[in-house]
Amino acid sequence: MSESSLAEVLRARGLRLTAQRQLLLQAVLDLGHATPEQVHTAVREVAAGVNITTIYRTLELLERLGLVTHTHLSHGSPTYHAAGEHQHVHLVCRECGAIDEIEPELLRPLDDRLVAERGFRVDIGHVALFGVCGGCADGGAPGRGGAGK
Repeated sequence: MSESSLAEVLRARGLRLTAQRQLLLQAVLDLGHATPEQVHTAVREVAAGVNITTIYRTLELLERLGLVTHTHLSHGSPTYHAAGEHQHVHLVCRECGAIDEIEPELLRPLDDRLVAERGFRVDIGHVALFGVCGGCADGGAPGRGGAGK
């Protein structure tokens, strides 16, 4: 997202574009899938004075504005990524921590059945499937080690 687009979204909500907000959003975009702690580390490389509380508050704001979204890929902190990305299902390797993505169409039959039988609609953007990646299962090179996409 360009700086002017972010400024427009913020102004429409009566907020202003700050350097910290811009840095944080850029870190999420650059990292792909990242926890608040990973975003904090990336932002601190540029602005050492940014504290973790500011990271959490700003991520919450950016999510309310529809610019980022989160999912829970482990028992720890949520993982954030840009909301503008297409919806996808997360594949999380329990061995190496790699995060991969698959198209949501693979879960469409399950979603359709749940709607028909229970009136329940799956929020595909928050789905994470846990298992072992091909690299770890084959005993070869593990996935990306949690680096995300």
